Amino acid sequence: MPLGQGSTIVGMNTNALSAVEAQIREQAAAYCESNHLPGFVAGVYHGGEQVIVAHGTANLATGAPMLADTGFLFGSVTKVLTTTLVLRQVDRGVLDLDDPVVRHLPEFTLGDTILVRHLVSHTNGIDADLFFPDDRGRDALRAYVSGLAANCGTLFEPGEQLSYSNGGMIVAGRLLEVVTGTSFPELLKRDVYAPIGMADASTSAEEAILRGTAVGHFLDPQTMMARATEMFTLPDTWGPAGGTPIGSVADLLAFGRTHLSGGVSPTGTRVLSAESTALMQQVAFDMRTPNTPPMGLGWVRYPFGDTTVLAMSGASPGGVSILCVLPEHDLVFTAFGNTSGAIVLHDQILRHLLGEHLGVRIPRLVADPAAAVDLTPYVGTYRSNQLRVEVSVVDGQLEERTTYEPADPSQERIFTEFVGGTTAAPPRRLVPIRPGLFAPAGFPLETFDGYLRLLLVSYHDIRDGQARFRNNGGRLTRRV
Repeated sequence: MPLGQGSTIVGMNTNALSAVEAQIREQAAAYCESNHLPGFVAGVYHGGEQVIVAHGTANLATGAPMLADTGFLFGSVTKVLTTTLVLRQVDRGVLDLDDPVVRHLPEFTLGDTILVRHLVSHTNGIDADLFFPDDRGRDALRAYVSGLAANCGTLFEPGEQLSYSNGGMIVAGRLLEVVTGTSFPELLKRDVYAPIGMADASTSAEEAILRGTAVGHFLDPQTMMARATEMFTLPDTWGPAGGTPIGSVADLLAFGRTHLSGGVSPTGTRVLSAESTALMQQVAFDMRTPNTPPMGLGWVRYPFGDTTVLAMSGASPGGVSILCVLPEHDLVFTAFGNTSGAIVLHDQILRHLLGEHLGVRIPRLVADPAAAVDLTPYVGTYRSNQLRVEVSVVDGQLEERTTYEPADPSQERIFTEFVGGTTAAPPRRLVPIRPGLFAPAGFPLETFDGYLRLLLVSYHDIRDGQARFRNNGGRLTRRV
């Protein structure tokens, strides 16, 4: 699978950027070959220049190559776009971050103390992470909000904890529709895509089919052969959380550059005020645990020593994207790979950019495993929306068994197609790092120094000798 067909360098090609392009070529080729990743595309903007590199195949079912301008699902990277739309309305005086959501959405019945800021800082407590109503069209978000009361509850009081919230972003999308009188897809096109110059971006599969678009793939666990996904996008109800927006690496580089430039896009259009752009990048909530970086508004703030990487990754059916903005270094990195394992390659490239290209020292995030930790506070059953995690002690180690329990056949169909056909993860053992913090067994500790710190598991709020919450990937489950 030739690499050169998908490589472009824009701007005056300095030796430094040329070295970045060559390194990404090498890393992508090696990783794709050894990990059965069909295709990969990445871009870096730094100091007025940018490079885009593509490798492999965008869709094994058709044989279409991955090219520099191939589109892909943004996934949860969309959450930063949705937050940008919310802050645009704050700039216009239409919304206030401290408005109760019910002031604008009386049909939202999960709590009158949930504020607009809680929606976009993942501190709302809405327990709807796997709630997948299959509604389509203009009324999809209205139907989603209506379904929350009947099907979902809350995990904690707003502002009390942080838990990655698809539900909060979708409610924010519906809130935007109500206060602007414009559907979320059209608002995204009008207020983000157009002024930023995201020329290849779209909001539906119907639009994406008109141009080259990658699809996700799943690996057969026995043969390790990749097969194309049978579901391209999630339902329209998940648009604001990342289910439907699609675009290219160049589109996300332009969006990232807008946030580097105080809200002014590469086209010269002011998209967001400098104050709102800065507010998105400030700490809104900090769990103070290594596996969950401090949260801004929309952005997750990953500390790498003294350098902050504003980031968001985005899973889609059989694929994963990432967007990273480094304000201190005038750099944007974005990428997409069409198996879920591509997140490891994202991490490798990000670390190389930090360590080798920028000279940032990346310190060790977690120390050596603890010699002895009392495991009894963490044993038990933890739940969130349609998810059950059984934690027990086996051979002196914590063991987790995670099971998806679908609410109805429609939920089961969407979930299993999203993850590739399973409702139960294999049991996994955890190694104690310190009381309340564990690493999955079998990984060298340096694995967690970068983006993959999300693999660590933490337990929180010990009461009467028992943890109330389990945290993995920034998502909370609550003890039953």
